[in-house]
Amino acid sequence: MSDDLIPLEQPAVAPRLPGKVMLRATADDAIDALAADLLLQSIQCVRSLSDFHLALSGGSTPLPLYRRLMYDPAYRQLPWDRSHMWVVDERRVPFDDERSNFRQLDDLIGQHSGIPEANVHPMMALEPDADRRYEAELLRVLSRRSKGQDRLDFVVLGMGNDAHTASLFPHSPALFPSADANTRLVRINSGPRVTPPDRVTMTFDLLNAARFVAILVLGSNKRDTLARVSKAYEENAASSDFPVEEFPILGVRPHAGDLRWYLDHDACPRE
Repeated sequence: MSDDLIPLEQPAVAPRLPGKVMLRATADDAIDALAADLLLQSIQCVRSLSDFHLALSGGSTPLPLYRRLMYDPAYRQLPWDRSHMWVVDERRVPFDDERSNFRQLDDLIGQHSGIPEANVHPMMALEPDADRRYEAELLRVLSRRSKGQDRLDFVVLGMGNDAHTASLFPHSPALFPSADANTRLVRINSGPRVTPPDRVTMTFDLLNAARFVAILVLGSNKRDTLARVSKAYEENAASSDFPVEEFPILGVRPHAGDLRWYLDHDACPRE
């Protein structure tokens, strides 16, 4: 086939998703958009609430975002000295394991941002009651705020190729009510439906109480998953009965906060 007959790739189409879709041409542009919103939210929270509670996910996708926050002069106004850093989820491995999300976050942000050591909150994931401990710490620290303001201010999430987010995998135990029937903010997630090793993760009850949730999805390897998620959302939008067990990312729906998806063109479906 001659070069002039090679079909051009169709343009990216912003998928229909819950919340607001922030579609940008490149991954860098999408990261810039997320970073700008994070900066704005942090400043507003410190002005109105005196501090800022930020929950971060691990993994490869948000690493460029975290680096940008550290080296780009545009984000030097981030009030790290008044911020708390929480971990969205953690593998049940030691902190010196390269798979540890906290190791990644602490190396990039905890050690270089100027955030007070007491405001950095790792999950003690190897403890048998790691979920209960982290939930208790969240409640203790957030209770310093007035009622109604005792919630996370900004959460950064990603999406796996199986549509999981945090460590909430399709059909995994943490998607379902806890055995004690109480609302749980943090759960241990284990079993054959969880990509090993076992995890400790924030639950939808905690994530959906946040003031602002950002979902960062980049690259062509996420295109098929994003298309399936968008289709599932469209097919069930009228009833709001989304197939969360199959597509956990659709369980992210803040009750009284903003939900924004930050996408690059490569991640988006084509017509």
